[in-house]
Amino acid sequence: MDFERSATDAAASADAPPAVELDGVTKRYGEATAVDDVSLRVREGEFFTLVGPSGCGKTTTLRLIAGFEEPSSGTVRFGGESVAGVPPEDRDVGVVFQNYALFPHMTVGENVGYGLNFADPPEGVTRDERVAELLELVDLPDAAGREPENLSGGQQQRVAIARALAPGPDLLLLDEPMSALDARLRERLRVQVRKIQSELGITTVYVTHDQEEALAISDRVAVMRGGTPEQVAPPRTVYREPATRFVAEFVGDNNVFAGRVVDAEERDGDGVSRIVGVDIGGETLRVGVSDATDIDAGDRLTFCVRPEYLRIDEGESRVRATVASAEFLGETTRVTLDWGGRDLVVRTRDPLSGEVVVGFDPEDAHVISIEGDVTDGY
Repeated sequence: MDFERSATDAAASADAPPAVELDGVTKRYGEATAVDDVSLRVREGEFFTLVGPSGCGKTTTLRLIAGFEEPSSGTVRFGGESVAGVPPEDRDVGVVFQNYALFPHMTVGENVGYGLNFADPPEGVTRDERVAELLELVDLPDAAGREPENLSGGQQQRVAIARALAPGPDLLLLDEPMSALDARLRERLRVQVRKIQSELGITTVYVTHDQEEALAISDRVAVMRGGTPEQVAPPRTVYREPATRFVAEFVGDNNVFAGRVVDAEERDGDGVSRIVGVDIGGETLRVGVSDATDIDAGDRLTFCVRPEYLRIDEGESRVRATVASAEFLGETTRVTLDWGGRDLVVRTRDPLSGEVVVGFDPEDAHVISIEGDVTDGY
């Protein structure tokens, strides 16, 4: 199921004021900087995901939005208004943690309705009606009288989501909500979470280390590293057009090359206007670039080619490599090739062995950078 918004919806969201804004936000703990000068805008009704490796600052960023932490510098705004000094309970946010945090001495219904002890149900409904409505929403209509300990992990997490939504918050924050679940259950639950968010139209900020999860459910993704976002864009853009080498290598499998431009030729069509030759370890690979790209012979260029664009015995740029390992994944086989000491990853339907020729077309390569500080080779 594809949850990405239409171009019209995306344009309308872009024109709307941000529901959440971080402006130059930094968070330090002594000498350590957990979040470093982060500026982000989350649109009204958007499903916005922070993704990155452990220690990249994504959970701390979420906690700054929730009010569990205060910035060392910078400003957090909701609807254009600073929330500095506003405690979490007054920020009108619902928070779902990775450990569920359900009250074991309460029934499921009592857990869901807990937040209604401090706020009236929205839309003039009664407490019992609100609890029943939310349990229906999370596909647990008959669970109100059950004990949390008798539920599966996925069911407990859905109860936690219902509890966070009970007071009708303007903002939903989810911190690694599926990390304790098995892979199959994670896939099912992420679809449910996205469906719930879409039906309610609630602004959502989601934290995960799982790149596939981030790409599957988000309107936009912020890929974080070292306390700051390296790229903020829709999932397809992040995957197909990574802004940095880190993003290219972190989000899914990728083949990243770095070398020196040796020539260039004009070409019409195929989505590119010029083809440049890049010397990689003594072999020249052809890479497509747009007319707006300022590049000359002698420049050093970094580019990437996704495994699905590498084809056996096909492509304008071809290299001879040796099969190093293969992993059967069901629909495809993930094959690692040794090309002169460099790893190449290709996905095939048929098993490979021995020496093979693998190639790609220039338009299937994406230029990451034309910088002077990359190293020779891979």
